[in-house]
Amino acid sequence: MQVASEALVTSLRQQLAGRSAVEILAEIATQFPGQAIFSTSFGLEDQIITHLIFEHNLPIKVFTLDTARNFQETYSTWNKTLLRYGRAIEPYFPQQASVEQLLLEKGPNSFYESVENRKECCSIRKVEPLRRALAGQQAWFTGIRAEQSANRQDMHAVEWDGGHQLLKFHPLFDWTFEQCWDFVHAHSIPFNPLHQQGFVSIGCAPCTRAIKPGEDFRAGRWWWEDQSAKECGLHSTHNGPDPVVEPVNASTL
Repeated sequence: MQVASEALVTSLRQQLAGRSAVEILAEIATQFPGQAIFSTSFGLEDQIITHLIFEHNLPIKVFTLDTARNFQETYSTWNKTLLRYGRAIEPYFPQQASVEQLLLEKGPNSFYESVENRKECCSIRKVEPLRRALAGQQAWFTGIRAEQSANRQDMHAVEWDGGHQLLKFHPLFDWTFEQCWDFVHAHSIPFNPLHQQGFVSIGCAPCTRAIKPGEDFRAGRWWWEDQSAKECGLHSTHNGPDPVVEPVNASTL
């Protein structure tokens, strides 16, 4: 079964090699009708993909994880995006009971106290809602780019996500930060104003700061922790079995 999944991923990588971001989005949406989804956190890359989906009227559901700890600038960008495109962005919230229990037992800022506590908070506010959002889907698009961190340079534009049991696509994987800005300006895409204040990767307000010149793209996330692994668990791909997944029009592979 793992061999079959690996063969499918290899075939998709070959098929999509050299394709533009919008071509990748359109092709996968065609291969997985009604089962392709995009997660946005309203960062620069996500705004580009949202623009491509909405401007080209692609049948891809766009959703976001509202952790209840987001920056006001992020909510403002969300609202501007709705006004610009007139299309729905579906919110997923953490389970109320889980958040209440966390605050009761450890208070509102336990994530500063240890890596384990921080991961617990991320799990409640992000990982569990994401699991619900991805349930029943076969293709997940993200705004991940290779140059964002050393960890992500080892990833690929097409991957199998064993934890969520679906295919994962990064249409902007080979784009540079400069290319992203050029595209945003050329198409007058709404963007998070925090980007102009030194914020590159934007997450929850208590866990994100602006980066300093020369710092890694992810240095502003959980800056009080070890710099070697700045992920929250949303993009852990090798934490489950590899089943056979077939695209709807597998004959094109």
